[in-house]
Amino acid sequence: MTDPISLNLKINGQSHALDVEPRVTLLDALREHLHLTGTKKGCDQGQCGACTVFVDGRRVLSCLTLAAQAEGAEITTIEGLAGADGALHPVQEAFLEHDAFQCGYCTPGQIMSAVACIKEGHAGSEAEIREYMSGNLCRCGAYNSIVAAVRQAAEAV
Repeated sequence: MTDPISLNLKINGQSHALDVEPRVTLLDALREHLHLTGTKKGCDQGQCGACTVFVDGRRVLSCLTLAAQAEGAEITTIEGLAGADGALHPVQEAFLEHDAFQCGYCTPGQIMSAVACIKEGHAGSEAEIREYMSGNLCRCGAYNSIVAAVRQAAEAV
């Protein structure tokens, strides 16, 4: 067993001090150590996108990112996406309106990637949305509703 390291992670605007083994992923730090369970563990190999979060505004797969790599960065999870007043982000609203989920397991990662897709300027067409959201897999096949939600949200922001 490796000696733990002390980290201070800034997540959703709040600082969190924790002691973890150096090999702990950001995903496991969020879920297992800080009990922020909105970010999902899907494949744990970086192939499904369920664990997508923002680190300094860029989407990353938290299952492939060591928690230590995120120290000093601003981390945003699905729990931090809504406004301070509790108002849903336009992407969250669009997902609800378009029923862009079935089982809901991939939904947090899909929403985080959708926000990034729009912010990155890649929501101009259905084909472009599909391309830039292709790293997020949905086992239920809600892709048409997800694309419709992203289109609507892109027009709203």
